[in-house]
Amino acid sequence: MEAATAPEVAAGSKLKVKEASPADAEPPQASPGQGAGSPTPQLLPPIEEHPKIWLPRALRQTYIRKVGDTVNLLIPFQGKPKPQAIWTHDGCALDTRRVSVRNGERDSILFIREAQRADSGRYQLRVQLGGLEATATIDILVIERPGPPQSIKLVDVWGFSATLEWTPPQDTGNTALLGYTVQKADTKSGLWFTVLEHYHRTSCIVSDLIIGNSYAFRVFAENQCGLSETAPITTDLAHIQKAATVYKTKGFAQRDFSEAPKFTQPLADCTTVTGYNTQLFCCVRASPRPKIIWLKNKMDIQGNPKYRALTHLGICSLEIRKPGPFDGGIYTCKAVNPLGEASVDCRVDVKVPN
Repeated sequence: MEAATAPEVAAGSKLKVKEASPADAEPPQASPGQGAGSPTPQLLPPIEEHPKIWLPRALRQTYIRKVGDTVNLLIPFQGKPKPQAIWTHDGCALDTRRVSVRNGERDSILFIREAQRADSGRYQLRVQLGGLEATATIDILVIERPGPPQSIKLVDVWGFSATLEWTPPQDTGNTALLGYTVQKADTKSGLWFTVLEHYHRTSCIVSDLIIGNSYAFRVFAENQCGLSETAPITTDLAHIQKAATVYKTKGFAQRDFSEAPKFTQPLADCTTVTGYNTQLFCCVRASPRPKIIWLKNKMDIQGNPKYRALTHLGICSLEIRKPGPFDGGIYTCKAVNPLGEASVDCRVDVKVPN
């Protein structure tokens, strides 16, 4: 009899060929009680298609489910005539009370209605056909929320900060922890606010606490399923007390801002046309506030209705209303205060239009 050649094996499965013993090579011996009319031994049908398992790509790494979820795995395989499919869990037979298996012509289905953590482990599917066998391994991990940290302690309070310490939970939910979530609540409002998320250490410093408030703290453990359902709360409150502050005033010399008048912007010469209002501007700085006097050709023009003088924030202006030919000349702005006086001049020419 010719030896079968090994076929191509699907990823995630292995093909084994059972070796034939010398006894298998000898022709069957007829027993003494067998007569000429005894039936001949029945031969196995020839293997038309070698067994092979097609493991889905998603199952080539650990298959993670939450407690209570349904596990429904369909694993295709091949083999002709129909091979025998056998499942094992960690090398032992399946618990039929929790796990059900349906084997078809071309696939095998593993079904768990409500997964529990005890269902985690290594599942192996063996597809046997004659002396040939293909195997595939699937790692299933069933996880749930972690337990709360075992305890939390308020270590120290200073300034606007508090130091906390806690111990990891006894039950991590059958998977690694992703960190801790730290929350604070002041006794006035009683509302919880998150101050740290995905924190990996078992001690922390909570800062930016408000003076005059008292705070409680709690810590949640977190894994792939979420936060723990409960969290331990500190038995001691962190009282942020207001420190007594003494203000010392420093003496300083009173500055004297008194200043004699000084023009920072002088008057500018200008030429205007008869009948059009003209304005003159200049800027003066002085303390105390100076008295402003306007002169034309050294004659005081205060109170003359033809002129309008204004002073605001050190800006001095003089409006000449509809000047005539005799309104030209030298205009002077004089500023006077108890510390002195200053003056500026300009020439105004009035032209008659042609």
